[in-house]
Amino acid sequence: MSKNEKLSAEEKALFRGLMSGTRQLSQDTIVHKPPRKKFNQVPVKRLLSEQMDASHYFSDEFQPLLASEGAVRYVRSDVSHYELKKLRRGDFTPEIFLDLHGLTQKQAKQELGALIAACRREHIFCASVMHGHGKHILKQQTPLWLAQHPWVMAFHQAPKLFGGDAALLVLIEVEEWLPPELP
Repeated sequence: MSKNEKLSAEEKALFRGLMSGTRQLSQDTIVHKPPRKKFNQVPVKRLLSEQMDASHYFSDEFQPLLASEGAVRYVRSDVSHYELKKLRRGDFTPEIFLDLHGLTQKQAKQELGALIAACRREHIFCASVMHGHGKHILKQQTPLWLAQHPWVMAFHQAPKLFGGDAALLVLIEVEEWLPPELP
């Protein structure tokens, strides 16, 4: 029976006859609560400010001294070279991936800043940045930008499994997680 069909007078009388002597149930066991706001979502305004704050480290004019021979690599002076070796061997598995294909340099800087901020916020230690081959603009600029950021501990050309020479594995310094204090 569709909603548009009307009941005949005979059907209505039959229904009323069957329902005579019944009483309406009171619903007292289920209380519908309004849906709660999720607290683990970060407000959009905060995300945008983190993205802009983290991307201001990247300059096109500053040229850090990177190894010119072999694979693209960098290790901060206070970090062990063994970490770089582990990156090269593929001992670290990236937990987050950033694809820069098709982005302008400005967009790529902002996305790199957002990636680093997200890694620190989510306590992610290793990330993969896929810059691709293309015209080699992002391939050349991405390592220069990453070497300037104070939270980047090291990066190395990714193993074949994670993109080979079209990607970088990046180690990011994260704050040590402490459980919240109980009152």
